[in-house]
Amino acid sequence: MSVEIVTFGCRLNAYESEAMRARAVEAGLENAIIVNTCAVTAEAVRQSRQTIRKLRRENPNARLIVTGCAAQVEPETYAAMDEVDQVIGNTEKLEAKSYSADFLGTAERVRVNDIMSVRETASQFVDSFEGRARAVLQVQNGCDHRCTFCIIPFGRGPSRSVGLGAVVEEARRLVEAGFHEIVLSGVDLTAYGADLPGTPSLGVLAARILKHVPELKRLRLSSIDSIEVDNELLRLVAEEERLMPYFHLSVQAGDDMILKRMKRRHSRSDTIAFVESVQRLRPETAFGADLIAGFPTETEEMFANTLQLVDDANLSYLHVFPFSPRPGTPAAKMPQVTRDIVKDRAARLRGKGAHALRTRLASLVGSEQDILVEKTGFGRTPCFAGVHVDETVAPATLMRMSMAGDDGTHLLSRISSPIAQPLRRLQASA
Repeated sequence: MSVEIVTFGCRLNAYESEAMRARAVEAGLENAIIVNTCAVTAEAVRQSRQTIRKLRRENPNARLIVTGCAAQVEPETYAAMDEVDQVIGNTEKLEAKSYSADFLGTAERVRVNDIMSVRETASQFVDSFEGRARAVLQVQNGCDHRCTFCIIPFGRGPSRSVGLGAVVEEARRLVEAGFHEIVLSGVDLTAYGADLPGTPSLGVLAARILKHVPELKRLRLSSIDSIEVDNELLRLVAEEERLMPYFHLSVQAGDDMILKRMKRRHSRSDTIAFVESVQRLRPETAFGADLIAGFPTETEEMFANTLQLVDDANLSYLHVFPFSPRPGTPAAKMPQVTRDIVKDRAARLRGKGAHALRTRLASLVGSEQDILVEKTGFGRTPCFAGVHVDETVAPATLMRMSMAGDDGTHLLSRISSPIAQPLRRLQASA
């Protein structure tokens, strides 16, 4: 074994895991497992601890290093585990010296700095993503907001952005490595640029990438806060086909009182207005959302408003989170909804999302779509719909396909014509 990385959580963690792999190789680390944890829910922490125990049983002689948001927020939890050799923070995990023999050989098992003191985000150049046909590009980190349910700002620190030039250069490197699609990612993506000279917006960044990397075929955004979307980004929605027509919204709830208690900055009507404005500019756009079921004080009437938002905001792809209190957050001290009600509401919300997805897929049957094949037998449309494709089509191929039907969760396809073939390097690694 050389270095194995186990990743939990978001696209940003996936991106950083690739950077960590490069830094670990650079430092000469061998026979090691790095667990990149997530702190978004208590369940995520539980799963990471369970995985650590399993990894130790299966690899008794490997060095086991734990990092990521959960390790940053509660390093003592992992330091108390006999299975763990080293705990390092979110800043340290991206530095090659953290994986050097000198660093790992010290008696100090825990190296976690004060993340709130970090003021810059260095560009982590990543040329490849193992087994992936699309690349994630980190352009922002941290968050200056304090939603009452969220522990992530304490794991990621203040909002900070990667400079425009560095992002464009990395996008160019990724395209040269063979990626047809790049996903811009961040903890609070639409806060991009507020800390940079001239305060360039996310829309300005996207326009710069599309202009200076003309070979890039698809640019996609990870989760956004619709209340922060700028006019330049809306212009791109209307004019630039290479910006993918899918937006995943950080909505969290569809009831205004719950949104206030969450300390969110948008209202229910703001979400609906954003969706309507985008669909006027580009009717084929699809929308997804993060939604929390069973937030403290949520009544059945309040929950009904969230259910109704799925229809009112034309949401097709739901990430549903049953509320779980995170120690240290204001929401953990609020009057809690009982666990059985939380689970029931989460199940009902997921059922609503499944129905919305089936409706969305049915509307695409009979159309032709440009499909990026992400892995053998599976690809995605520009509007993010999953598609079953012929297994003879190589991963990382971009193909025009006819949508012949759907199975309720994915579209079924027939090949029409190739658009862009994968580079050998990508085809071999996928």
